[in-house]
Amino acid sequence: MNYKMMGRFDALILAVEAIFMLPALLISLFLGEQGAVQSFLLSMGIILAVAAILALLSRNAKRDFYAREGLICVGTSWILMSLLGCLPFVFSGAIPNYVDALFEMVSGFTTTGASIIPDLDVIPRGIIYWRSFSHWVGGMGVLVFLLAIVPVSGQSEGFTMHLLRAESPGPDVGKLVPRMRQTAMVLYLSYLALSLLNLIFLLAGGMPIFDALCTMFGTAGTGGFGVYNDSLAGYSSYIQIVTAVFMLLFGINFSCYYLILLRKFRSVFRDEELRLYIGIVIASVALIVWNIYGLYDNLGETLKHSFFQVSSIITTTGFATTDFNLWPSFSKAILLFLMAIGACAGSTGGGLKCARLLLLAKSLRRNVSQILRPKKVKVIRVNDKPIDEKIIANTGAYFFVYIAIIAASVLIVSLDNFSFMTNFSAVLACFNNIGPGFDVVGATCNYSSFGVASKLVLIIDMLAGRLEIFPILVLFLPHAWKRG
Repeated sequence: MNYKMMGRFDALILAVEAIFMLPALLISLFLGEQGAVQSFLLSMGIILAVAAILALLSRNAKRDFYAREGLICVGTSWILMSLLGCLPFVFSGAIPNYVDALFEMVSGFTTTGASIIPDLDVIPRGIIYWRSFSHWVGGMGVLVFLLAIVPVSGQSEGFTMHLLRAESPGPDVGKLVPRMRQTAMVLYLSYLALSLLNLIFLLAGGMPIFDALCTMFGTAGTGGFGVYNDSLAGYSSYIQIVTAVFMLLFGINFSCYYLILLRKFRSVFRDEELRLYIGIVIASVALIVWNIYGLYDNLGETLKHSFFQVSSIITTTGFATTDFNLWPSFSKAILLFLMAIGACAGSTGGGLKCARLLLLAKSLRRNVSQILRPKKVKVIRVNDKPIDEKIIANTGAYFFVYIAIIAASVLIVSLDNFSFMTNFSAVLACFNNIGPGFDVVGATCNYSSFGVASKLVLIIDMLAGRLEIFPILVLFLPHAWKRG
């Protein structure tokens, strides 16, 4: 186990986190929010001090770095970022309880959007900015950002691949270009370009610059923290439609955008996961429009709210334009299924991922076929390419652990004695990084009613969901920490 190399990465990540707090500090200075200014300065000082200690302890680190180190490094770095990133909330008094502040910060970095804040109007703007910006940081992943900007030698390709595999969402991560650093750069440049385009469209609709930035952060990271208590309900239809469209765009595998740049349009159109993703969206919108028709003034309003909420839930963003908790059971059931399905692999969205759903369906079909014809050998293909049996096995293992964690979490959270729909949707919303659930944790409510134990479980769920379970799971395995 290469502890020094992991410490070196954790130190670098904390230094980047302190730098990322600078815009929020400047906003607080500009607005004269003295309490927020002091909280950011104190937090940055503590974070840099911890980073300096880690850097000193990890001097002369060897470059030996394998899959185990990659998983543990990703898990520990996200936990450290959250433990220290929540300090401005505590020091400013915006969220004085540390567990609540940690819940809010983990929700931000994991792009969940679940909140314990009952009234955003009393929170300093600098704190609101940091809270929303955490979505953008966590959307693509801070380690992917580091791999994109930090020069590495050819000998370091091993650990860059292990880190990228551990942090990136989806059943498999491959190289878009020959070198991993170039792959990370392609991902982040695409992310940045799409974010800027989203910001331009929001500003064109007359949205204030601060609101537009925070909304863009939440849309790009598919996070969902709003600037105001009513999420996006108070904005114009133009803003809501633009946000709905960009949520869907950020839910698409970023490799598709790279293929578009290479003018390989046929490969994009033939992508099975993308077609499944779009098909689920269209079918869900149509069914919900049919089910809720008559709840709103006209068909246009019905279609807008249906499209927005389907886009928000399947991409695991969590923005809202209406209280979908009041919709009929059929529509809420559809949204509940969309919570589990999630967006595409290789996107900023959470959930099980359409790629895994596709692999599970094809694996089931193959198993049924082999029951009827035991001697027939059938290879599972996606986009006309054979899928490695190891990926199929990993997908099955992931699905089993996915169900097991949800079941265990629901049992523990149920000790708070809320309704089953509240508990189940809260776990599903946190584990799949969505944010709002139903009943007590609906679109117009928050998670403040849960006890400390339940919040800690939901914090672990959010981290496990964002990091695809295994980087968090290995932290609880004693033999993973042994040397050699």
